[in-house]
Parts: sequence; structure tokens; C-alpha cells
Amino acid sequence: MMQFTPPPEPADFEQQVRKAGNNWLVNNPGKEPKDFWSTLKPALAKGFQNLCGYSVMYIPSRMGTVDHYLSKSKAENRHLIYEWQNYRYALQRVNSCKGTYDQQILDPFEVEDNWFEIILPSCQLVLTDLVPSHKRQLAEFTLKKLQLQNSEWVIEQRQEWYRMYLDGELNLEGLEKKAPLIARAVKNSLIS
Repeated sequence: MMQFTPPPEPADFEQQVRKAGNNWLVNNPGKEPKDFWSTLKPALAKGFQNLCGYSVMYIPSRMGTVDHYLSKSKAENRHLIYEWQNYRYALQRVNSCKGTYDQQILDPFEVEDNWFEIILPSCQLVLTDLVPSHKRQLAEFTLKKLQLQNSEWVIEQRQEWYRMYLDGELNLEGLEKKAPLIARAVKNSLIS
């Protein structure tokens, strides 16, 4: 993971999502929330540079999901269902793994840039010593729950980005845009 800056709320969010969604909630108490947020998924993807907020790898906007950081399934979060600041751009698989764990998962807006690193050539994601002690257990749980450390699917995806770089299909600048944590690992290996 790496730190993301919250993207600015789109100008049409108030009308298209917040007002429409909150009106729907008032008129449909207790029902599953209606999806008004997906219309602005491309703006969210752009705000995350088309990177999953958790795996920090490129995903096209049509393949990403809007993750409600504080779960829309929990009654205590119902007031946040249609709030821009509660949205994170995420790979579908990661969003599914996260489920309703909410604050038991590190928020991409609160992670510091050097808390995690990729080990080459294995492409395993590990914690660094820079993770504060009071956040360490949360960071470890996040890696495990979201399958970000060493699960087969995520390792395969990272290794493909790394292979593209090694084979010259992608230069370092391109790798930084598509898989910044791998690019950082490559830069560190070039320095050592």
C-alpha cells in the first residue's frame, strides 16, 4: 500500500449521487441502497490514477469498483453511503476480501508512503520498520485479509508488471504509473 490523496469531489456529485441517494434512502428505509455512485466511478478512478487504493496496481476504470471504506452494509454507516470522502477505488477482488471490515483495514488515505515495500524478485509485499507500532497489527491484518502479501493472484499480477519491465515492454516511468511499489523496489535495487 501507499498513501493516496483524497481526490476532489466532482462538481456533479452533489446532484447525481448525494441528493439522489439520500432521497432514495428516505423513501426506501431498510432496503439495500441503490447504486448512484457508479456513475462517477471514472472520476474516482482518475483521482486514484487508475490504481487500486490497496494493491497499488493499475486497473482500468471499467474493471475497478467503488469501495465504501466504511461499509454501506452496516446501519451505523448508512449516512455515508452517498458521501464522496467514503469512497476508495479498488480492484473487485480486493473489495470483496475487505467486505465489511471497515476500520480494521488500513485506509489508503492514512497510510504513509514507506510503510510497505515489494521484495524482488519474489514480488512479496512486506511491512517496513517505518510502520508505527500502534498501526503494525492493523497493517498486518490488512495484508492478510486483503490477500496483498503473498497470495497467488497478487504475486502473479506483480510478477507480470515486473516481467514487462525486465523485458523492456515497459520502461521505469511506465512502471511507476502502472505499479509504483514495484517501480520503487526496482529503483532501490538499482541503488544498492
